Amino acid sequence: MESLQPQLSMLYDDLTALPALELPGGFTARTFRKGDEIAWEAIIRESFANEEIGYGHMTRDPEYRPERVWFICDGDAPVATAAAWHKSGLGKETGYLHMVGLLHRYAGRALGAKASLAAMHGMVQEGRRRAVLDTDDFRIPAIKTYLNLGYIPRLVHENQLARWRAIAAQLGEGYRSRVARTDLNLDAGSGSDRA
Repeated sequence: MESLQPQLSMLYDDLTALPALELPGGFTARTFRKGDEIAWEAIIRESFANEEIGYGHMTRDPEYRPERVWFICDGDAPVATAAAWHKSGLGKETGYLHMVGLLHRYAGRALGAKASLAAMHGMVQEGRRRAVLDTDDFRIPAIKTYLNLGYIPRLVHENQLARWRAIAAQLGEGYRSRVARTDLNLDAGSGSDRA
């Protein structure tokens, strides 16, 4: 699917209030270890339907640190990942949730959310106070996950208000109210935008 530009942005405003990371039995959280490149690539390629993403995508970035790449593992096998990244343009106190992915056979267990939460705890360890992420309009399950974690839409371009309104209409009432609690004023305007 084609991504609209710029990507949608979301904000988690207070990392100091994160819930504890609780995992289902048999699952553990850990950071990258030598040899995890193949598992990371398998997760990301399956999640993004892209055969061209290699682990070099991460290591070429000057912000790369192996301890910023988190995994949720079934036993010792990585099945979900998220990175506690940083972008210098965001300032020292803001982390960036990056490259969140999950093997499809593990869908429905909130493991993508758990990987994201592990990465967010990693951001706290680095002294970050808030987090942002970028996503695409068509990634509705991911947007639901981020809303469930407590992220809210963050407008970074004038074309995004209409895009968030369209997404809110697809999400259903429970999620629509989470989007509407932001300053996006999604209930303003004509008929179809009203709750």
